Amino acid sequence: MKIIFIDIVHPLLKQELEKENHICDTAYNKSKAEIQKIISNYQGIIIRSRFKIDKQFIDFGSNLKFIARAGSGLENIDTEYAGNKKIHCYNAAEGNRKAVAEHALGMLLSLFNNLNRADQEVRNGVWEREGNRGIELTGKTIAIIGYGNNGSAFAEVLKGFNVKILAYDKYLSKYPQKSSMESIYQEADIVSLHIPLTLETTNIIDDNFINSFKKNIYLINTARGKCANTKNVVTALENGKIKGACLDVLEYEKNSFENLSQEGLTNDMQYLINSKNTVLTPHIAGWTKESNIKIAEVLLNKIISDFPV
Repeated sequence: MKIIFIDIVHPLLKQELEKENHICDTAYNKSKAEIQKIISNYQGIIIRSRFKIDKQFIDFGSNLKFIARAGSGLENIDTEYAGNKKIHCYNAAEGNRKAVAEHALGMLLSLFNNLNRADQEVRNGVWEREGNRGIELTGKTIAIIGYGNNGSAFAEVLKGFNVKILAYDKYLSKYPQKSSMESIYQEADIVSLHIPLTLETTNIIDDNFINSFKKNIYLINTARGKCANTKNVVTALENGKIKGACLDVLEYEKNSFENLSQEGLTNDMQYLINSKNTVLTPHIAGWTKESNIKIAEVLLNKIISDFPV
């Protein structure tokens, strides 16, 4: 097959596909319009998040057999339309599940133990102990919303912390620590999102969701920024309903995830930046050296399994 790489991924994927006698071209610097003009020459696409592969783009790809995304979600691909065209759509959530889980845990421990603030204080000559007294994770109840690759991996890394896990996944029937949302609303101390971005999950974290909890909670979002309504999260941080937030993803990210849009320069965003009760990272939860290789390996295996030479 002829395969076009739209985004940069680990070189292993291209090297191994070429060993299988596929022809691999790169289009890292071409615009969507430029690629659209030539996409009919290709049977496969490798992409991360640079642009949306919509119906129009798919129609131009008259010979496409697969679209592979080097990442967890597939929201930038019209998978339903691609499926109607008999085009395979692959993601690689198996490749970065452990990275996401470790990052979520790291953010939470940093928030609970004031690590970011204490580090900066010491660097600036401030030796404050009482003001940085931490909170232990042991004994807390953690709700995991979404129990696919990332949610289940987060549960795995929590095993040694003596926490109670309540898991909820609308689309799975059997999984460990299965709970109802009603129980989660009653018991959770910490809520961690591990869900894809869909019409149903856009702004799922809103006033109604937040105020449904009996306790004041901590929020972790390593899923997608648009799953949480920033204004509502900030309001909850202000009134104490959310005691702290670990946000690796933000509502104001560009579609490529490479930066914040101009819309992101808001008072709400500034509040998150200035707050002592937030830990913020730039969509890097699944972004490790190891996951970079694993993602390439996962996609390679899926492609050669469905399209053996």
